[in-house]
Formats: sequence, structure tokens, C-alpha cells
Amino acid sequence: MRAVLYFLPLFRQLRGPLLLSLGLSAVTLAAGIGLLGISGWFLTAAALSIAGSAFNLFGPSAGVRGLSFVRILSRYGEKLTGHNATLKLLSDLRRWLFERLFRIVPLGRRFGRADLVSRLIADLDALDTIFLIALGPIGTAAIVGIAMTVLLAFMLPAAAPIYALGFVLAVLAVPAVLITASRRPGAEAAASSASLRQAVLDGIDGHADFTIFDSLDRVALGATNAATRLAAARRRLGLLGSLASAVVQLLAGGILVGTLLAGLAALRAGTIDGPVLVGILLAIMASFEASAALVRSATRLAGSAAAAERLITIAEAPAEVAEPHTPVALPAGGDIRFEHVRFAYPGGLPVLTDLSFAVPTGSCVAIKGPSGSGKSTIAQMLVRLADPTSGAVRLNGVDLRTVSTTELRQRVALMTQDAPVFSDSVRNNLLIGRPNATDADLWQVLETVRLADTIRALPGALDAVLGEAGRSLSAGQARRIGLVRTLLSPASIIVLDEPTSGLDAEAEAAFLADLPGLSAGRTLLVITHAAVPPGFDRVHPLRGGHLLG
Repeated sequence: MRAVLYFLPLFRQLRGPLLLSLGLSAVTLAAGIGLLGISGWFLTAAALSIAGSAFNLFGPSAGVRGLSFVRILSRYGEKLTGHNATLKLLSDLRRWLFERLFRIVPLGRRFGRADLVSRLIADLDALDTIFLIALGPIGTAAIVGIAMTVLLAFMLPAAAPIYALGFVLAVLAVPAVLITASRRPGAEAAASSASLRQAVLDGIDGHADFTIFDSLDRVALGATNAATRLAAARRRLGLLGSLASAVVQLLAGGILVGTLLAGLAALRAGTIDGPVLVGILLAIMASFEASAALVRSATRLAGSAAAAERLITIAEAPAEVAEPHTPVALPAGGDIRFEHVRFAYPGGLPVLTDLSFAVPTGSCVAIKGPSGSGKSTIAQMLVRLADPTSGAVRLNGVDLRTVSTTELRQRVALMTQDAPVFSDSVRNNLLIGRPNATDADLWQVLETVRLADTIRALPGALDAVLGEAGRSLSAGQARRIGLVRTLLSPASIIVLDEPTSGLDAEAEAAFLADLPGLSAGRTLLVITHAAVPPGFDRVHPLRGGHLLG
């Protein structure tokens, strides 16, 4: 529960709608209790009065109908306000999570893709419905239990302590024990779900290789084992929920028997009549609708607690780079210098060793090397996705560790080797680079990278939807979309990390040949494994983490 309480500030922002939903839920349950109680009293009194004087049917009938309408309207209002608040909470939770994810990019070093998907989808979903399935029912049950105890204290005082004790056990003790007992299987279910997603994603991504190397059985076995663990955890949760439901029903039966005995004694003493006793007994039965829902809520609350713990892991993860306490302003220009830079991941071998080079303002320089030589680490350092283990990276003479990352990333634009093309229009894909760019600006850069004719030929031109991962374009055209987005940036330094990734040799050569003419006075640093064509001011070969010349 401590993990769930961590998110109370987000719930507090929506306390108005949540309290309204809680109030309407209590009204709904109270109307149901009143409806059943009045109906029991009405039918019993009517049956006993057949041989006597005429019984007034109009008052109780109106009460039954009125409570029915109240119950319908309050139930509708409860669903409307509760689900609306839940959707707002989901939006707040996503914003909260993404704010923390941005601090710790690149994420691949900390979380697997399937694990990250689980946190972004399953864990958030487990939290966003926590009010509807747990906190709301708990609050409603508490309100109704107190109200019923007060009512019994006036109408049947001997039954009030019996009801209060039984209801506290059913509403508080049983769910508390269930939450404690469900914590381990709830955590196992969350972990197994993430493992199953990972196994499925691995199987999809690597299907061709697994088929070639005859390893499909091993992959299937991994997925089966994860599914088996998930099923076992959910069975344990189901069994615990069933046992708790049985205990709640036994408590409800005990309360009814105790109330009946107290009521019979009061009936013999003449302090209560038969129809009222029947109405009280039926009202007590109706009040246990809240306690029955709590068993389901407690099981889900255990899963929500496990999800909350996984999300807190993200929230409390240290930032990949530390913001300076007193940021230094960057001077104008685009002069890059690496001075005796060494870099190694924690517990790993050095990636860069005593790396020193310079890229003057306005020049077009390439760093060429094979995979694993440290090229991408250079690009990440230039936008402070990583900091040197020793040495310094300077921009216009200023150590990047003393510069605000916000200002730095306004001055340095990075196109990564997996720069995505989103399932959106051409225009919206490009405006990521410069949100205030006009259509004329977009066409100008499209012309520069020789993509304008291709876009004009699409239905809708700039309004054409490119499809997921840019499937309506060739690989080379998709890479140029990423290049246009980067060139639209007002940054004075453009860094392209493996911009020809996934292209064939001919498209690769054409793409690289165009780059020196695209910088337009800005500093351009191209990191590539490919042969670098003429036109670059300098090419630095990189091997084993250091430059060869």
C-alpha cells in the first residue's frame, strides 16, 4: 500500500471529481439498501394486514419507486464522473511517467523493450483504475457501514455492535489479509507478464533467425514457461479471492443470525414489530454488496501495488546526466572539441580511450568506423545523453557538463540511426524539427534533400499520411524524412548518427554525397560506417575507441 500512497498527489489533483463519484456511489448503495429494506417491510406489513384494516399502499409504493429512480440516476452519475476522472488520471499518470522517462534516456541501458511496454501500458492501466476498483469501493463501504451502524443503534440497539464488528472484519480485516497474502503472487503476475511480452517480441523480431537456426522450440519454451508462471500467479490470486469471498459470506451470515436473534428478543419485548425486523434484515443483506465488491478490489489492489512499485523504480532512477546547478551560457558558433575523452559504461570495458579531435564552426566532418568502435557514443555525448568518464567535450570552448541540457539541445540537433517516421502526415512528421515552420519552409528543405517530387506525388502531398514506420516510402526516402526534420531545426550544429542505416550501397552513396551541400554554414558532423565520398572537409577513422589519424 505504501507504493500506492506514493501516487496520492496525482489523486489529490482530482479530489473534486473523485469525491463526487464516491458520494454518488454511496448514494447508489444507500438507495439499494433502502429499496430492499422498504420492500421487505412493505411486503411483510401488507401480508400481515390482509385480515385487518386496510393497508396504505401509496406511501411505501412511492418510496420504492423514488428510491429506484434515485438508484438509477446516481448509478449513471457515478459511472460518468468516475470514468471521466479515471481518464483524466490516466492522462496525468502518463505525463508523470514520460517526464521521468525523459530524464533517464537512453532507456535501452536500463529497461528491456517488453519491460518498458509493460510499464507504459499494463502498469499504468493497473493504477489508473485503482479508484474505480479499489479506493472507491473501500470508501463507499466505510460510509455505508457507519451509516448502517448508526441506524441500527436507533432501531435495534442490541444488533448495532454485532453488525459493526462483523462489518469491520468483512470490510477491513479480510481485505487487509487478502492484500498482504496477494502481494507476492501479484508481483509475480506483473513480472511474468513482462517476461511473456519479452518472449513474444523476441519471437516476432527474430523469427527468421530462429527458423534458420532451428531454435523455434527453445523460444516457444521460454514463452510457455512465462505463460505458465503467469497462469499460476493468477490462479493463486483467484484462490485467495475465493477464500476471502467465502469468509465475507460467513461473516454476513453470522451478522444476519446475530441480528435476527437480537430482533426476536426485541419483538418479544414489543420494542419492534415484525415488518420492521424483516426490513432491517434485508437492508443488512443489501449493505454487504459493498463488502463483496471489496474482495475483488483487494485482489486488484495487490496487483496495483506491484505495478506502482515498478513505476516508482522509474521515478526514482537517477538521471543519466546531472544538470548543472549554475548553467553557463553557450557562446555563438559551432566549434566542437573532444579533449582526451574516455568513456566506459558502469562495469564495462572502455568504449572510448583518449579521444581528441576538433570540428571547426561551419565545417563538414565525418567520423568513420565499424560497429562497436564508439561512434554512437560520440553522438550521445554531444547532446548529453552520456557524459565522459574523463576528459571533456566542449562547444565553443564551454564544457558541456556546465551547460543546461535544454539550451544545449536547442543548439545541437541529432538524427539517430533509428530516427522514426511516425504514422502521421508528412507535415506533422517534419514539424517536429521546427513547430513554427511554414509550408514554404518545408518545401524548401524537401527540395534541398531531393525529396520534394516524391512528396508532391503522394495523395495530399504534405497532408499525406505516411503510415507506421513510413511504410509508404522506401528506406532511403524514410531516412531523408528524418534528415529534413533535423535540417529544419534552428540548431547551429547538426549531428547525423549512421544516417544511411538500412540503405543499399547506391542509396547510401547518394545520401552521403548530398550532405556537404546541406549544412548551409552550420557545423555538420556525420558518423558513419560507410565509405565517405569527396566533399567532406575531413574524415576521421575511428577504431577501438580512438582515432587513427
